[in-house]
Amino acid sequence: MRFLRIILVVLAGLALTACSSKFKTYNGPEITSVQVQKANRKMYLLHNTKVIKSYDIGLGGVPVGAKEFEGDLKTPEGVYYISHRNPNSRYHLSLGISYPNDQDRAHAALAGKAPGGDIMIHGGPPRKANGKPRKVSGPDWTAGCIAVTDDEIERIYAMVKPGTPIVILP
Repeated sequence: MRFLRIILVVLAGLALTACSSKFKTYNGPEITSVQVQKANRKMYLLHNTKVIKSYDIGLGGVPVGAKEFEGDLKTPEGVYYISHRNPNSRYHLSLGISYPNDQDRAHAALAGKAPGGDIMIHGGPPRKANGKPRKVSGPDWTAGCIAVTDDEIERIYAMVKPGTPIVILP
C-alpha cells in the first residue's frame, strides 16, 4: 500500500510538471497568416481565409499611426513576416516581426533617423524580482510590440511558425 502511494505521488508530480511547461503543442490546421487590426485591438490567426483563433491585444504606447522611427512608441503597419522565435524572451515568449523592411529603413533615412526594430508579438510585462508581474499603464503599454497574455503567447508560439506572413492594419 505504501509503495502504491509513493508511485501515485511521483506520477502526480510528473503530471503537474508537464502541465506547467510554457512550450505547448498544436495539432490543428496550419496557420498560414496572421492579421492584426490595430483599431480593434484584435489579432487573428488564419488558415487560408478561415479564422482559427482571435486574441485581444495591446499595442505601443502611441497606438495610432504607423511606426516611423526608433522610440516613437508606435506599432508598425504593413506586410511583414514572423522572423524568429525567442524562447528566452524577457516577455515570457516572443515571436519576432520582420520590421523594419527596406521601405521602412528608406523612410527613416530620409528623415535622418533610425527606423527602430526588435518588434515582437509577446507575453505580458517582465516580472519583478519577487516574481509578481510589473504594472502596466493601460492596454497599450509596449514600445511598439503586440502584447497578449502569457497563456496566450504560449498557444500562439506553438501555432505560428517563422516565415508566416503578418499583416498589420491601422
